[in-house]
Amino acid sequence: MLESSVKVKARFVPKPTKIGILIPQFPGQTHIFFWREILELEKMGVNVTLFSTRPPPPGLISHDWSDEAIARTIYLGDLSPGNAALALPRLPLAALWRDLRREPRAFARDVLISLPAARRLAQESRARGITHVHAHSCGRAALICALANRIWGLDYSLTLHGPLSDYGPGQGFKWRHAAFGTVITRKLTAELRRDLGQDLPDRLYLQPMGVDTDVLSRDAPYAPPQPGGPLRIFSCGRLNVVKGHQDLMQAVRHLRDAGIDARLEIAGEDDAGGDGFHVELQADLERLGLGEHATLLGAIDAGAVRERLQHAHLFVLASWHEPLGVAYMEAMSMGVPTIGTDAGGVPELITPGRDGILVPPKDPETLAGAIGELASDPERLTALSAAGRARIVEGFSSARGAQTLVEGISAA
Repeated sequence: MLESSVKVKARFVPKPTKIGILIPQFPGQTHIFFWREILELEKMGVNVTLFSTRPPPPGLISHDWSDEAIARTIYLGDLSPGNAALALPRLPLAALWRDLRREPRAFARDVLISLPAARRLAQESRARGITHVHAHSCGRAALICALANRIWGLDYSLTLHGPLSDYGPGQGFKWRHAAFGTVITRKLTAELRRDLGQDLPDRLYLQPMGVDTDVLSRDAPYAPPQPGGPLRIFSCGRLNVVKGHQDLMQAVRHLRDAGIDARLEIAGEDDAGGDGFHVELQADLERLGLGEHATLLGAIDAGAVRERLQHAHLFVLASWHEPLGVAYMEAMSMGVPTIGTDAGGVPELITPGRDGILVPPKDPETLAGAIGELASDPERLTALSAAGRARIVEGFSSARGAQTLVEGISAA
């Protein structure tokens, strides 16, 4: 059964008093929507204990709430031989056997790595009176929870945030023992049913990520670019080839060659904290002659993202694939006309021509054309500003994720 979280507000369910949330490498640069959900849970009176596998690299710790989050988080990474030795004899081989046969080496390695963390999770949960932990990942975080369930009886749930293939082996084991699951798009739900079938729990909830639409609102009405003046373009997303930042930079080069004073800022960092794909993008930026017209800002705080959205004429993210896109939601909530790509789950968020614009991925020329056409139409820009904001307020509030977790855990 697939349940929409939209229905949650219409029901009364008793709230769990204590839950655990397990997020890999928390708090990372893209984790603002997790933090919003945690704050919403606490507004509802739920006591939340934060767990993570390990802290992120220093270059990816960028938010004004990061220090508080780190201080609150219990990090489960423990590769000590003693902990592993204590956990190993309880390994649930019968429950693991089906998945071990499919991918023996990769899954066996992940199980052995995750087992000590599962033991620690179970111990910490028991000490705090926590009976349910939600894994905001289908990778090793979900495996840690599933092992803690099979060995120590800890109840758990999990969320699918992207293609199942991104999250490693043993998906059947991770899902079949969960109390319930949440999935961020209908597209991913269909793929999950196709790939796992009877391994899925009885209850699945459709639950997109969300944003705080009260915080992400404008201080002043949206103003289109002035004729002949600069066109301020803002983009935000981790620096990875699949985010299409290189395509956006090429589009900006096309715009400038056409006489449009396009200026670009990109917020986000690579997974190495600045020593990885950032270096390649900077080299591309210089090669394209955009040194004075495009800037890689690195990982910046959510408040700084809001400030740049406040002054942007357009938000553009040219992802090759995007499960849904919190960055799009943030821009639309701020009333910034938004251009995305017709890829992954983005069409479930943006209706082309109504509340945003979609273009094909990996097509800088078409992207440049869409930007140039939109930038020259102030009435359309103003209409998209209002429609984008309305779309997020109506369907993508961060409170819904919290409400879905409360309903799922209470119904278990």
